[in-house]
Amino acid sequence: MPHVSDAPNPGTSPETLASIVCPDRLETPFGALDFFDGMPMPDTVTRSYDTLDLLRGIEAFLNCVPGASMVALRRGLRSIGVDSRTIGYTAPRCTSAPVVLTGNTETTYGMTFLALDEDGPTVIEAPGNSLCVVDDMWQRYVTDMGIAGPDKGEGGKYLFLPPGYEGEVPDGYFVVRPTTYGSWVLLRALGGTESLLTARIYPLSASADRPEQRFVNWAESDFNTVHANDFSFFEEIDTIVQAEPAESLDPERAGQLAALGIVRGRPFQPDDRMRSILDTAARIASGIVRTLAFKPRDPGFYHYPDRSWKTPFPTGSYEFLSAEGARLLDSRAVFYYFATASSPAMVTAPVGTGSQYAYTAEDSTGEWLDGGRHYTLTLPSGVPAKNFWAVNAYDPQTRSLLRTDHPYPSVNSQSEGVRAESNGDTVVHFGPTAPGAEQANWVQTVPGKGFFVMLRLYGPLESWFDKSWRPGEIVPA
Repeated sequence: MPHVSDAPNPGTSPETLASIVCPDRLETPFGALDFFDGMPMPDTVTRSYDTLDLLRGIEAFLNCVPGASMVALRRGLRSIGVDSRTIGYTAPRCTSAPVVLTGNTETTYGMTFLALDEDGPTVIEAPGNSLCVVDDMWQRYVTDMGIAGPDKGEGGKYLFLPPGYEGEVPDGYFVVRPTTYGSWVLLRALGGTESLLTARIYPLSASADRPEQRFVNWAESDFNTVHANDFSFFEEIDTIVQAEPAESLDPERAGQLAALGIVRGRPFQPDDRMRSILDTAARIASGIVRTLAFKPRDPGFYHYPDRSWKTPFPTGSYEFLSAEGARLLDSRAVFYYFATASSPAMVTAPVGTGSQYAYTAEDSTGEWLDGGRHYTLTLPSGVPAKNFWAVNAYDPQTRSLLRTDHPYPSVNSQSEGVRAESNGDTVVHFGPTAPGAEQANWVQTVPGKGFFVMLRLYGPLESWFDKSWRPGEIVPA
């Protein structure tokens, strides 16, 4: 027989009751919320929904920057004639003319976007001795090609299959199955332009009679590839939602967007009230992510506890996961607001492969870098880069290469005339005018404008990972 008894009656204390009820007036950062015995008054209903839509808009912006960035980049490339069968590239190397998130002036870039819904299964022939990566339209990692990929730098044929493809898969390819029809292809050929021009992209259906490969050189073209910071950001996101399989986006972010009216198969037509709220949300969120990037409060962003050099990968995870498996939302937002192309090779590649990065916008006193002042950065001897190193200057507004009188705002180990000191250290100079005879070691800056600096190591060596080698701080003259 079951044992049945009456429950005890501990009562509800005034403190407990106070913690579960709603006061008649609640003061908030968004204004007062008034209630009648816990039920919202008419003005509170309006204010509550305005607040909720604003907060959801801010969160959606921060969480969906990776996708908006892909839409803007594809749109920019298409504006200069780079379609899914064309490779845009930079020869001899990228200048500061294109508005491209934290591009570099050292490697020869190639870029295109797959269109698997239009072209069907597509082949990419990757060049040898390259660092190539493919991300889907939400900018999630798909595959590496080249040194960090399965071809190990020998070059190879990769076959990209559309989502849900069930047809025959031929032998002789590295087979890749992205979750979206569109995918961004980034080709970085360490052998320069000649090597990059060996890359090929074509539909599998044309493999027996490959068409002539089309290339477009955009190294000196002025065009924009950066996403918006106003209402049109959400229109960029709607572009992906409408074009890609619903299952390609995780339910959590899909739910955030659905709450704002962005749903696959439905027109995104917000009324004037919602447009105004989303415009405000985008502007606030862009300010927040800039704070997260330039003044992070998470100690994990800092390469060293006593220096300003930062990393967008606080835990060394290209998926922005903590050791406990939690998604580091701030880290993800920062990375994709300032950069593109996340891959394992950028954070966890074996010593001597892939690439590593550190950035700062502060001088050694903690002040923002000012283009009207002069600074020096000392790189101690033995810079830990198997392939080469580079120091680039960027515009904090566009997050693109700083536009000056010189098209290449950088100093790198491949630059002609770069001089080391007698002890082996390399001193990089920043300022609006050249420091005497040190022009090869000088990066020009712009008076009245800030800048930030990124150190790039290609083929990083052990002394970078164990931190026995450290770059100096940027010191004002």
